[in-house]
Amino acid sequence: MIAAGSLARWQNREGYDEYVVRWGWADGGALAPGFTAVLRVKDEARSIPWVLPPILRSVGRVVVVDNGSTDGTPEVAERVAGTAGLSANLEVLSYPFPVSRCGPEHLATPPDSVHSLTYFYNWSFSHVRTRYALKWDGDMVLTPQGERVLRDLAWQLQASDGAMLRMRRAAVYVESERVAYVDLAYSHGELWGWPNSPNYTFIKCFDWEFIQPFADHIIELPDVACFELKWLDAEEFAHWSDTSFDKTIMNARKRRDQRIFRALHQGSPLPDNVVRVESPNGGLHIIDYLRQVYAALRRNGGTVENVHLPSVNGRAGEPALSSAQGAAPTPGPTQNGEIQRG
Repeated sequence: MIAAGSLARWQNREGYDEYVVRWGWADGGALAPGFTAVLRVKDEARSIPWVLPPILRSVGRVVVVDNGSTDGTPEVAERVAGTAGLSANLEVLSYPFPVSRCGPEHLATPPDSVHSLTYFYNWSFSHVRTRYALKWDGDMVLTPQGERVLRDLAWQLQASDGAMLRMRRAAVYVESERVAYVDLAYSHGELWGWPNSPNYTFIKCFDWEFIQPFADHIIELPDVACFELKWLDAEEFAHWSDTSFDKTIMNARKRRDQRIFRALHQGSPLPDNVVRVESPNGGLHIIDYLRQVYAALRRNGGTVENVHLPSVNGRAGEPALSSAQGAAPTPGPTQNGEIQRG
């Protein structure tokens, strides 16, 4: 069994030499300052144009690990980076093996197999060559405030080798180019960043992989830093082998995701704290628009009256925020206050 520790080279049981885990911190050379963001992606071509430019602007290096996409995700990533003038900051890698889905399928897969989430994550993060690693998903969109936070942290953390980063992100359910629903319910943040050292490797847990928090302290990023895209016309739970999500604590967030998806598809009442957002007529795509208004939306708990909208295309934005039920939602914690799988 692969366990957290100081092993600099991990073999896989299938004997694929090209996919042996060779950790960057074991090469002997000095690690570069700052962050490397590692995106493990599969069929994220639709999200990448919004996900990749902000993270490329915010960290020194981005590694995209493609796991058998059929929609051209690697090519889209390279094209987006080129358009942004940041191709030099991007590395695209291929991990061609089918990876076990979260839940029972993951539990049944040995952690030293190339088909294990645990092994896949360790191989992906072994390509980090900076002092800090940043876990990033192919559906996570940084806000302008989040970009500034990451750029500032890159130099502030140079004096620390024991801090981990934790961040909350709201789920954004995209209905169309103009309309989305934002889940503002409170939840504890997940661990997204850590030092690139032997103390931080992934281990196998029951439903998914996990990195143990051995940090001296944890830095909580602001709630306004990031949101997560969920497309209403896509299969949101394809990476799970069991979608009953009946565990009392561990799967509470996935149960909420299911409830919101069903409500939006069926036209039934939505849970509290879900806010409908509409981009102004003739304005930006809803995702671009949310990047502008997300911080205000979070600060004001989704209420309409106190949200100051930025200008859109050189003019004042029209009021476009409303509760999904026609009234301002009640901010505050809900039952999904555990560290959850996204």
